[in-house]
Amino acid sequence: MDSDKIEEKKVRNIALLVVALGSFLIPFMGSSLNIVLPIIQKDLAVNIILLSWIPTVFVLANAALILPFGRLGDMFGRKRIYTYGVIIYTAASLLAGLSNSGIMLIVFSFMQGFGCAMIFATGVALLSSVYPSNQRGEALGLFVTAVYIGLFLGPLLGGFLAQNFGWRSIFLFNVPFGIFLFILIKMRLHGEWKGLGGKFEIRGSLIYSLSIVALLYGFSTLNSNFGKLSLFTGVIGLLIFVLNEKRSINPILRLGILRKKVSSLSALAILLMNIANSAMWVLLSLYLQDIMHLDPQQTALIISVEPLMVALLSTPVGRLSDRIENRIFTVIGMIVTTIGLLILSQLTTNSSLLIPIIGLILVGIGLGLFSSPTTNRFIGSVEGRDYGMASSVLSTMTYAGQTMSLGIMLYIFAVYLGNVQITESNFPAFLFSLKTAFIVFAVLSGFGIIVSILIGPKKIKDDLQRID
Repeated sequence: MDSDKIEEKKVRNIALLVVALGSFLIPFMGSSLNIVLPIIQKDLAVNIILLSWIPTVFVLANAALILPFGRLGDMFGRKRIYTYGVIIYTAASLLAGLSNSGIMLIVFSFMQGFGCAMIFATGVALLSSVYPSNQRGEALGLFVTAVYIGLFLGPLLGGFLAQNFGWRSIFLFNVPFGIFLFILIKMRLHGEWKGLGGKFEIRGSLIYSLSIVALLYGFSTLNSNFGKLSLFTGVIGLLIFVLNEKRSINPILRLGILRKKVSSLSALAILLMNIANSAMWVLLSLYLQDIMHLDPQQTALIISVEPLMVALLSTPVGRLSDRIENRIFTVIGMIVTTIGLLILSQLTTNSSLLIPIIGLILVGIGLGLFSSPTTNRFIGSVEGRDYGMASSVLSTMTYAGQTMSLGIMLYIFAVYLGNVQITESNFPAFLFSLKTAFIVFAVLSGFGIIVSILIGPKKIKDDLQRID
């Protein structure tokens, strides 16, 4: 028995290491990529719209595929899907680093997101499979820590690599990392873990994925007739998806968990928060390097302030929210975020560096106050048997919010700036686009304040009745 316990502990530790490394790679790639966009723009001579699609397709792949891959992990094995994700991500990173055109980079960035969707869809489920309920909280806490370390180090390490070795080094950095992760899984992580069986809902998966793609493309080209048609098609597609999931025997998204007011409004608040802040790094990276003429490393140091604040606040705020009314943190977090976005909307060619720093600090504080309590509130509103599906919904809200945020930014660029590179001659148009984007995001964050208030007070009995 003792040997069995020792073996179980080894499996848990290896699983935690594997998932933590994977959860570091995803935000590291996303955050470091934003830092090198101005360098890529100059090196590959791509226009602003094409440039914006490089990070957009990375997020889009996650948003469109995370639900189907989560379901496939339940059916065929979470470790198996996770491993395939590592392989695809590593190969795509190598090819992206060797790209010689903007189109090639967009294709391989999408493939990176494809692999990341497989990793992210199964990582938390894998941890939940190997850890008992009385140890799961600590394991998931370390998982979150790894995510924010990736977000924090992404701009710093990415900026250092880009400045000293070129933008390709950011992609190539992931290759040995991915190979090590693959070897670790194959050599040390023994066993397989599956969830509920049943058939894979191909129709629902296709409707959802294609609808998300159509929705984003419509956002980015809304100034054209085809863009309007694409947006309309995406909205109709998502409505068809909802109807399909209601009738499906094996849905990839069980809609019943969103029937409660607490769960639906919490999910909406998470969506709005992600829409409000996800495009911020792209906007500020372009502003700091093109307008203020900072190098990638200086830009990274400034932008990393936001994830640092989130990392510092998330754990203590989460602990506090278990003991007192957690809606307070959600509302205050949204308010502080809104103020930060309004400050960022005031940037000009003559702004002091203190302006973006203060804005980033406030957005980071707001997100740090908001994230843990709102996530806990959402998970606490569903039954234990639905925790896996609830986690997928949270991931979907996060990636859908990021996709919509970048889509809004692309649309604003398309309307006010057009398909051009950022040069001194169009600085006024770029600044107007930046100001408009931050105002729109501040308005959406303000709407999130109202949604957060409407969630309602926490019922203590909800926590007492939670049973794994």
